[in-house]
Amino acid sequence: MTTVGSFQIDFLQYLDREGQAVQPLPAFAQDVQTLIALYRAMVLTRAFDAKAVALQRTGKLGTFASSLGQEAIGVGLASAMRPEDVLFPSYRDHAAQLLRGVTMAESLLYWGGDERGSQFSALPQDFPNSVPIGTQVCHAAGAAYAFQLRGEARVAVTILGDGGTSRGDFYEGMNFAGVWNAPLVIVINNNQWAISVPRSRQTAAKTLAQKAIAAGIPGLQVDGNDVIAMRQAAQDAIDRARTGGGPTLIEAVTYRLGDHTTADDATRYRDSDIVKQAWQAEPILRLRTYLMRQDAWNKAQEEQLGRACYAQVEEAVAAYQAVEHPDPSAMFDHLYATLPNALAWQRAMALAFASSGVDHG
Repeated sequence: MTTVGSFQIDFLQYLDREGQAVQPLPAFAQDVQTLIALYRAMVLTRAFDAKAVALQRTGKLGTFASSLGQEAIGVGLASAMRPEDVLFPSYRDHAAQLLRGVTMAESLLYWGGDERGSQFSALPQDFPNSVPIGTQVCHAAGAAYAFQLRGEARVAVTILGDGGTSRGDFYEGMNFAGVWNAPLVIVINNNQWAISVPRSRQTAAKTLAQKAIAAGIPGLQVDGNDVIAMRQAAQDAIDRARTGGGPTLIEAVTYRLGDHTTADDATRYRDSDIVKQAWQAEPILRLRTYLMRQDAWNKAQEEQLGRACYAQVEEAVAAYQAVEHPDPSAMFDHLYATLPNALAWQRAMALAFASSGVDHG
């Protein structure tokens, strides 16, 4: 018997859970102002996230998917992208979206059930949130192939959860990207839970990154709570894709500190002691600890940042609440050239209800 192939999956980490450097930091992280900018982006994301949950709890927002504890993935990834690249997010990726210019008011509009929130003012080529699980991988693979055919130095970047790697869409999109050598970066947010299904029930694979092996592309596992490692891994993969090196799969290992969505109660299926332990490894605390040890951050700066984030979020909430509700008929637009009778009836009923003067806000 002879060996016809051998493979390994590397793990990338720069800051451990105590905020200590475990290896020399990459060049970008030598600039403390860059690290502070990443820290600020994560803190703002968490402030927005907490407010969105509060709005949902008071009936001012629809079901919301929190990114609590997973901020380093989106911030690290988006900070490595260029404006001309295209993001294909899941429904939990507002950290990346906010850094790429999606306004908080636009995000709130979306979560409030108004599709105008997906009409991004900054980078309209970025795709809206994908609620169907894993389908965005196919969309991203197709866009990456289009960039390649056009000779454009652009990269498609997509994020999905660990549960999405059990979907055929994930394998199919990744497989074709490998065949085409397309400029695609796939990031798995391995937050250990697909709603109430633990990662151990999703796959027997030791890592999710090794799924790249079957597609013939590089796979890497990253500490998803280390924004420095996330930024460096994303930068390497995006640069390689942009210069003809083909796709990469990145597994970012983190933990979902909150519920799956505001419609979930994770206390029914998770061990509270494990959640408490996960809080000790979360990304904001980790980077703040490192910055304070470098005398680059202090309590006064932290308090000032907290006030600034609060004000920015409140301003966005006011802008969101000031937007007039769309005409109810908008939900029926752009579906069919001619509405089927059943939907035409629903449209008529919606308009009649809206004109009745009943408060349905």
